[in-house]
Amino acid sequence: MKHFEIAVIPGDGIGKEVVPVSLKVLDTVAELHGGLKFIYKEFPWSCEYYLEHGQMMPEDGLETLKNFNAIFLGAVGNPQIVPDHVSLWGLLIKIRREFEQSINIRPAKYFKGLRSPLTNPNDFDLIVVRENSEGEYSEVGGRIHSGEDEMAIQNAVFTRKGTERAMKYAFELAKHRRGHVTSATKSNGIVHTMPFWDIVFNDVKKEYPDIETASYHIDALAAFFVTRPQIFDVIVASNLFGDILTDIGGAIMGSIGIAPAANINLNGKYPSMFEPVHGSAPDIVGKGIANPIGQIWTAKMMLDHFGEEELGQRLLDVIEEVTEDRFKTPDIGGTSSTHEVSQEICDRLLKSKALSKR
Repeated sequence: MKHFEIAVIPGDGIGKEVVPVSLKVLDTVAELHGGLKFIYKEFPWSCEYYLEHGQMMPEDGLETLKNFNAIFLGAVGNPQIVPDHVSLWGLLIKIRREFEQSINIRPAKYFKGLRSPLTNPNDFDLIVVRENSEGEYSEVGGRIHSGEDEMAIQNAVFTRKGTERAMKYAFELAKHRRGHVTSATKSNGIVHTMPFWDIVFNDVKKEYPDIETASYHIDALAAFFVTRPQIFDVIVASNLFGDILTDIGGAIMGSIGIAPAANINLNGKYPSMFEPVHGSAPDIVGKGIANPIGQIWTAKMMLDHFGEEELGQRLLDVIEEVTEDRFKTPDIGGTSSTHEVSQEICDRLLKSKALSKR
């Protein structure tokens, strides 16, 4: 029996609704496997926790989390009570940085049963590898002066180590997909960091002669995500560019509510963290209509991380079967509740187990 200890942080808003049903799906997957068990420990860290304690997590929060096999996160943020820069840097980004989760991966694909806003989605299936530790989201910079002389400076930091790490991850991923990597750049306008990015990309691709490559400026690449997403396989991008591209990826699928993400630690020193791309959606909290697919697809990515790719693929197949049969929440054109969608996924997983025993 394989045991995986999972730190569960439902977080804010609909995170508290979609995380519990996703854990039920994970338990159903474990039952389907027969030799797998998940052990959960839940932590109440959130904006409400901040109001009570003055911090998003306890001082020893990271020390508590570091011995788990993975972190399963819901949604972080409620700007009505805590500013976003406080909530994100106090929990989500703090975990990413301190646990050296240097890679963020987010897939997007044409999803059966979902109506893409694209006229011709052409069965696109892509994945963005986002450098997750530096780039445009560095903390280097500051503000000086006041009045009309007030000035803000934000420095982007690109190291060869961090850049190569993201690019090599993308190339390795492409070896198991369709064998193509696209680089997101802007070296015609950003005169230091992006030419550096291009140089490193050209160096790395020499190590992978069997992988085809392309390089596009980010403005053109964003347009191509809309006009011809089917041409892409793996895209590697800086922290900011990757963040923007993956929201477009969610949009062309039909809803950001179904988009998953994984924050990967590569050195094994700390756990990786899995979270949906969507926010806490305070406007629909308590209505029972939050889309659970983003969180459940995130669970699929966690299964892949644990080496259970076949099981993860079975889960994704079932999710698509369910949406194709119109078990969908209102944000993607359905009338089903959060519970009804997740329960249908569980029921079909168990049905497939029963059929396999015949």
